[in-house]
Amino acid sequence: MYAIVESGGKQYKVTEGQSLDVDHLNVEDGATIELDRVLFFSDGTNNIAGKPVVEGAKVVAKAEGTGLGEKVRGLRFKAKTRAHTRTGGRAVFTRLKIESIVAPK
Repeated sequence: MYAIVESGGKQYKVTEGQSLDVDHLNVEDGATIELDRVLFFSDGTNNIAGKPVVEGAKVVAKAEGTGLGEKVRGLRFKAKTRAHTRTGGRAVFTRLKIESIVAPK
């Protein structure tokens, strides 16, 4: 059984027991979260696609903490003037442990 959920404008394929890193969510460690934007649901025999979401389906997850992603660096360079600008940073993420996938009725 798996589902495709949307969180932070991104889509993730999740199964029960999986750990998942999503964009930072403002929740405490150990809190239970319900992701109700389920776009697709499959139990092995039945496939249900949402229009745009599957009604009655949700994914229950537990927040395990936050962390910093890998460093992303960028460089902008202008020719002839030798001007350059370095940019970069590390994105903050929230790690979720998928506890259960609730099937639609």
